Amino acid sequence: MTSDESLLCLLALARSPCMNARERSLVADVAGDARGLQGLGRSDLERLCGRTLRTDAWRPELMVYEARRDLDWMKAAGVRASAYGDSDYPPALRETARPPFLLFVRGRLPDPNRPAVAMVGTRYPTGRGLEAARRLAREAAEAGVTVVSGLARGIDAAAHRGCMEGGAPTFAVLGRGLDRVYPLSNKDLAAKMLASGGGLLSEYPPGTAPARWTFPERNRIIAGLCRSTLVVEAPKGSGALITADYALEEGRDVYIAADAAGGQRSEGSDALEADGALPVSCFKDVAADWAGAGRAALAADR
Repeated sequence: MTSDESLLCLLALARSPCMNARERSLVADVAGDARGLQGLGRSDLERLCGRTLRTDAWRPELMVYEARRDLDWMKAAGVRASAYGDSDYPPALRETARPPFLLFVRGRLPDPNRPAVAMVGTRYPTGRGLEAARRLAREAAEAGVTVVSGLARGIDAAAHRGCMEGGAPTFAVLGRGLDRVYPLSNKDLAAKMLASGGGLLSEYPPGTAPARWTFPERNRIIAGLCRSTLVVEAPKGSGALITADYALEEGRDVYIAADAAGGQRSEGSDALEADGALPVSCFKDVAADWAGAGRAALAADR
């Protein structure tokens, strides 16, 4: 069994619409390679998954055909895949409730020995929100902390830029396949991130177009890669609040940027503070909280 045949099995399962990550891992272990996968029928899947599948979408021959195209593209584009069971799969992500079965990676994965913080917010920030994101990310980088975000316009892009200004690699999780940068206006930013040692990540196979459901799903990965999530500026209904919810569900801390609080564009992040999120004025506040100084020490310092 060649490594390509093993990878083809994983790539094919990544295109299966009827199984979750745990079930895909079970099927991959039994199938072993692409040929073994094509030998499995729907009844085999139901036995392995322990449930009745509500779909007739199990078409392993077509999935393997598409996986071969994916593999050819990956080799040409310099993209690799990291599966849940691989040694380089991010440990912090593996600990989450719904880790992705497969991560497509352009560039590098975050260093597991380096702490990471998610910085997220609105695509339509105020000037003070943009400045806060860039400054906080720069300070995080200078403190040796990696910044993870979503490469969206506004706060995400400012955070990526600030992290690079501080001399640290920064990573983006996309809500589409890695065959295209989204949004296209951030294509140059993505190239700079890769050149500075960062990476672009996605759980979606190449060719997967962005959709309303792909962005909330990718937000769980942004939160899952990080020790904490910092919501810089977010109005009500912002997708950044979904990232915060995922972080809280995983028992990880959520912060908001004090310098961007108190406006219409921050009504969502202000609500997080009302629910217990700690406002921070600089990244030293985050570092102090990580070190166990807590709210009382931060309040005394102000």
